[in-house]
Amino acid sequence: MNKIINILKPTGMTSHDVVSRVRRILNTKKVGHTGTLDPDASGVLPICIGKATKVSELILNKDKSYICELTLGMTTDTYDSSGSIVKRTENFKLSKYDIEKAFETQRGEIEQFPPIYSALKVNGKKMYDLARSGKADDIVIKSRKVNIKELNILSINDRKIMFYVKCSKGTYVRSICHDIGEFLGCGGHMSFLLRTSSGRFNLENSITLEELEEFNTSGTLDKHLYDIDYVLNNFKSVTLKSSALKYYSNGGIIDSKRFSTDGINENDEFVRVYSDGNFLGVGKLIKDNKIISLKSDKIFI
Repeated sequence: MNKIINILKPTGMTSHDVVSRVRRILNTKKVGHTGTLDPDASGVLPICIGKATKVSELILNKDKSYICELTLGMTTDTYDSSGSIVKRTENFKLSKYDIEKAFETQRGEIEQFPPIYSALKVNGKKMYDLARSGKADDIVIKSRKVNIKELNILSINDRKIMFYVKCSKGTYVRSICHDIGEFLGCGGHMSFLLRTSSGRFNLENSITLEELEEFNTSGTLDKHLYDIDYVLNNFKSVTLKSSALKYYSNGGIIDSKRFSTDGINENDEFVRVYSDGNFLGVGKLIKDNKIISLKSDKIFI
């Protein structure tokens, strides 16, 4: 099986737990997820099976969206409700204008500091492992540029704020909550997180692990499986002549006479490659002046 399944991850499970469960249900070893979702979070977690694991990084690079709850008045070391409280503010009063002003600081392209309790690596070691071993003071956290494409307040209920966010890869929603709390002076942490989409995958086309097992047992799983090229819709497609198929699959460079170049422009770097209607993989375009050639990047045949 070389497919992608959109799993609705429940709270209380790590992304690795979900991968292990999928392996057992489908009785297959080559399974991978497309970006860690914290144990306390739930929502969309696309799972790649077989050769589809080759595109997991491409899915990871897609925009993601979330519904999140920010609780003001309490700061934790993990920036979410699973951590230890490092600051508590009891008496504060904020207007809707104050809150909206704080949210404005998080929109667009921003420099964001990831939480120290994250899977990012410093000198080859994950930051949360260093922090838990008492070496937090040795970690120098560097900011990263991320793009917050949408950030909308859904409701304000006393100290709890529900909001929707659509963001680029590498964004920590926990850090958004923490930074808003710091801006307001009262502190804050993420108390709920639901991932609503990852690229083309969303809540509507997701299935639970229980449903996965049920569909697999009943033989009705096919309609919940996605082909590898489903996630590559942002790449244009080219059709390779059958005479060039073997040469292409062996890593050869194909000249433009042996594949279609309709609609390709100078900004295109990767394309979906087909032959006789069959998806072959991802190809990389090589440009020399006005001459375009094609080389295999990821092969799925």
